[in-house]
Amino acid sequence: MSEMNSAAVEAAAPHRYTAAMAADIEARWQDFWDAEGTYEAPNPSGDLAGDPDVVARPKKFIMDMFPYPSGAGLHVGHPLGYIATDVFARHQRMTGHNVLHTLGFDAFGLPAEQYAVQTGTHPRVSTEANIENMKVQLRRLGLGHDKRRSFATIDPDYYKWTQWIFVQIFNSWYDDEAGKARPIADLVALFESGERPVPGTTRAWSELTAAERADVLGEYRLAYASDAPVNWCPGLGTVLANEEVTADGRSERGNFPVFKAKLRQWNMRITAYADRLLDDLDALDWPEAIKLQQRNWIGRSEGARVDFAVGDDAITVFTTRQDTLFGATYMVLAPEHELVGKIVPAAWPEGTHDVWTGGYATPAEAVDAYRKQAASKSDVERQAEAKDKTGVFTGAYAINPVSGDRVPVFIADYVLMGYGTGAIMAVPAHDSRDFAFARAFELPMRCVVEPSDDRGTDPSTWDEAFDSYDAKLVNSSNDEISLDGLGVVEAKARITDWLVARGIGEGTVNFRLRDWLFSRQRYWGEPFPIVYDEDGIAHALPESMLPLELPEVEDYSPRTFDPDDADTQPETPLSRNEDWVNVTLDLGDGPKKYRRETNTMPNWAGSCWYELRYLDPHNDSALVDPAIEQYWMGPREGQPHGGVDLYVGGAEHAVLHLLYARFWSKVLYDLGHVSSAEPFHKLYNQGMIQAFVYRDARGIAVPAAEVEERDGAFWYQGEKVSRVLGKMGKSLKNAVTPDEICAEYGADTLRLYEMAMGPLDVSRPWDTRAVVGQYRLLQRLWRNIVDESTGEVTVVDTEPDEDTLRALHKAIDGVSQDMAAMRFNTAIAKVTELNNYLTKTGAPVSRSVAERLVLLVAPLAPHIAEELWRKLGHTESVVHQDFPVADPAYVVDETVTCVVQIKGKVKARLEVSPSITDADLEALALADEGVVAALGGAGIRKVIVRAPKLVNIVPA
Repeated sequence: MSEMNSAAVEAAAPHRYTAAMAADIEARWQDFWDAEGTYEAPNPSGDLAGDPDVVARPKKFIMDMFPYPSGAGLHVGHPLGYIATDVFARHQRMTGHNVLHTLGFDAFGLPAEQYAVQTGTHPRVSTEANIENMKVQLRRLGLGHDKRRSFATIDPDYYKWTQWIFVQIFNSWYDDEAGKARPIADLVALFESGERPVPGTTRAWSELTAAERADVLGEYRLAYASDAPVNWCPGLGTVLANEEVTADGRSERGNFPVFKAKLRQWNMRITAYADRLLDDLDALDWPEAIKLQQRNWIGRSEGARVDFAVGDDAITVFTTRQDTLFGATYMVLAPEHELVGKIVPAAWPEGTHDVWTGGYATPAEAVDAYRKQAASKSDVERQAEAKDKTGVFTGAYAINPVSGDRVPVFIADYVLMGYGTGAIMAVPAHDSRDFAFARAFELPMRCVVEPSDDRGTDPSTWDEAFDSYDAKLVNSSNDEISLDGLGVVEAKARITDWLVARGIGEGTVNFRLRDWLFSRQRYWGEPFPIVYDEDGIAHALPESMLPLELPEVEDYSPRTFDPDDADTQPETPLSRNEDWVNVTLDLGDGPKKYRRETNTMPNWAGSCWYELRYLDPHNDSALVDPAIEQYWMGPREGQPHGGVDLYVGGAEHAVLHLLYARFWSKVLYDLGHVSSAEPFHKLYNQGMIQAFVYRDARGIAVPAAEVEERDGAFWYQGEKVSRVLGKMGKSLKNAVTPDEICAEYGADTLRLYEMAMGPLDVSRPWDTRAVVGQYRLLQRLWRNIVDESTGEVTVVDTEPDEDTLRALHKAIDGVSQDMAAMRFNTAIAKVTELNNYLTKTGAPVSRSVAERLVLLVAPLAPHIAEELWRKLGHTESVVHQDFPVADPAYVVDETVTCVVQIKGKVKARLEVSPSITDADLEALALADEGVVAALGGAGIRKVIVRAPKLVNIVPA
């Protein structure tokens, strides 16, 4: 529209709904909501306690996954989930629920620290500035958050309780007999009384030194420090969790090489909860894909532990196919296995195959070289089905406990310390990786499971291993036991009993899940509430000394190294502040010198429990008021483990945040701090808003807004560029900010567009040109109620006709169902259909219809709904009005059209009742004049009736 035409329209319609009017309306109502506390959800007790009548309503706790306050701010893809939860929360308020909906900020993490390293700006300064900018952007969207409950994980009042939870976990152990966590003091009491023997010694608990007691308890604590293989990234100067390492063995952040190294780090004993983490998934309302990812990550498998003697030592293996034990012809240890250094002889045994030695003069040289090679690979790389199998002979032999054969012991990178015992018995005839390794190293193979094909029982003639659970055992007997002729299941049970009877094995369950590496060599994270005494014993700080705040440091960066230098050690920023590290404290037994822990917690710590802080955000004396936690999160019908009623976020957190949060929740539950054993009852994964990425001939992204389309091709500054659909982001130069869309159309239009783009759980491409469609919907809605020339309300107080009532109540019925099921795109389509119907009639809209239309729109476009509601004469906010209820009499059509076909051709259309029976419809169709004429007296072989819409007649 030209400027002259636009000016003419504005002059003729000064009260037309425009972007400028939307901006004014939206700002006014956002101020009103803040001033009135419109979205404040009362608690049953505490400082946020409110109207008991409101608390008595059914509650609904709705959450979004924590946003990280990036300096780049929001693009239009970020608010998708926030708008969706806001729409749902608004609908729940209007259907009589006490709704808790708020948003905090997950503010510790690497980006702020990296920015601090680059600029010298304290991470808190840049992070708080980013939070304020994000708050402004989110407020402009009209999100109905209870702002009293918002916080950031970097607030000392918040991370005091993160540290407190760590102390509870540190001071706990998992009692397998009770199936739950208990205070470590209970375990100490059992040792002191002698009711539980002290492991690894015949001495009494009272005879142990303080350091010895600490070592014993460290084997039980749910939070413990240990020397263990970790993912060491010299380029970042920190260790990483398995989940933070890419498939090609590099860091997610920075893309640096990651190596295996043995360092002393804090860990969380999440493996103690493996069974419960698996079992409790069944009661959660989560997408099956996410449940499957967690089940696979936990990786439960049943089998047996078997001991293979090696000199005076024994190699313990875990296997799920103990029935194939007679077929084990060699063993493989993970390169990091602790026994490797003990069993390697000084020289190669006589007769060692050249291919086993790797070309090295001694076993020690071969093992050392191979260990260094394996350390440069990620676990994913090591387990990949590579064509060439690598490994080296240790020079040691083990004894197969059933056959008595000497079997060579190798190390190979396809065996991991992170699974089972870090050792395998290799049965090459019946395992594809073992088969490939045996072929590469010219190792013997023994068939112990009879092939079901015609390959025979000599593995040297096979092209691949034979692996089957549906076969008979062969070649599996000794003087004491025979498995020959047994099926796999029976053979597994018999050999397990035999191993147990001889003390060389046991049936057991194993998990893929490893304990959670909880240390980071970073500055910008929660300090550990741990100090070490002069004997190196760890002590947890008492609650009175929390929060332990981060000190000031001159250099925010951990010491980094040559990315390829694996032989380095971490040096943390906190360790450089000697005045903070070395302290004198009185922990109850007089002032003593201590040294603080200088690692910090990982960025996942703060998001492991934040749902609880939303409930009781200003409590400085307890984690959460028990009555408040019970009210919002306690178990109830359909939610046996309790938890948040709706949690919306990305599927990428399936085995990180979600698994960690579940673990913390269960520990807190076991210790009696909460009534909910699960943090999130219902999980919903929203899709992603994508955008086109344009790249030049060099593959460099160019500004999407400056690309022109001509004749089906895309051009940037005269150069042809390629286009692919991908993520939206600043680095891809295709980001569109919500501020831009709000300025051009208004926030309500942006909200409608994002919800109307498609199903919420499906990714969809952004198209700025299509936003105008929802803008026009709001303009037509406005025009149906307000005169654009005068600004006066045009509704009439007459009752609507029956057709209008039917259109209205069908819309109410459909929108209600769609809102409850989070089908916001189809809800918008039904609102649009009703609004268009009212527009097309050309008649003034009845007040009763207009009011209910505004209420239907209110969750989706709250600002314009508030404005129209006020113009319609109401003085209270639309937020807490009752959502319209459909009258069933108007929802059901009076008649539907039934098609009558003969030989597939339509011969009649009948208007019939929707509830007509098959028999009545058949009789009506056969009596129709057109049908009678079309049949021409011919007989009828068959009549197919699909009441009320179809009759198909097949003549004889």
